[in-house]
Amino acid sequence: MTEGPELVFTGAQDPRFWRDGAISTTAVMLIVLIVLTIDSLHVIRAGGANVPAYTVINQQIGYELGADGNTWVPTIGGEQLLFGHKYDAAEAEKVMDKAKLVIQSRNCINCHTFFGNGAYYGPDLTKAWLDPVWEKTWMPMTQSRTREDAMVKFLMHPDRYPTWGRQMPNLGLDEEEARDVVAYLKWMSSIQTNGFPAGFGHMRLQR
Repeated sequence: MTEGPELVFTGAQDPRFWRDGAISTTAVMLIVLIVLTIDSLHVIRAGGANVPAYTVINQQIGYELGADGNTWVPTIGGEQLLFGHKYDAAEAEKVMDKAKLVIQSRNCINCHTFFGNGAYYGPDLTKAWLDPVWEKTWMPMTQSRTREDAMVKFLMHPDRYPTWGRQMPNLGLDEEEARDVVAYLKWMSSIQTNGFPAGFGHMRLQR
């Protein structure tokens, strides 16, 4: 009976040890990355755990301190139609798609911030819909009956309402484009951003 060659484990001195270890580690981390990616997409997609469906624009959106007493969270209330219209899921998604194109085509992110991305030359827009200044200042100034109408008028003709030192330029939005952007801002305000922008909740109480 002929015996085969004896296999000797040389440990860290054997290049195969490091090669096999690298392959195994890469495979495990790839699986972990896939699992985390699937979980993240589930959480951040519209209709996910932290991001309401687009049809939330049909409801009242508020902002209050959470149960921990430290973090501000959006609240979803009863029906509050936007522009007096109830959007179904397909219609709401179409409006959001158009709004994103408007925001991209006008380079809004060059002056404003969305979810922490962008510039701070102009106001942060992450929770812009919830800013009480629309009711206290802009509705009387634009002679509008609703917040959304005041926002539309401002977006179409910002040069007519120069209230800050940094005046917003007229970007040539028509009424449909302005309405789409307002709908997007309302939806965006409903997203759980873990208290971002920092201090916005307390600022609302002071205005």
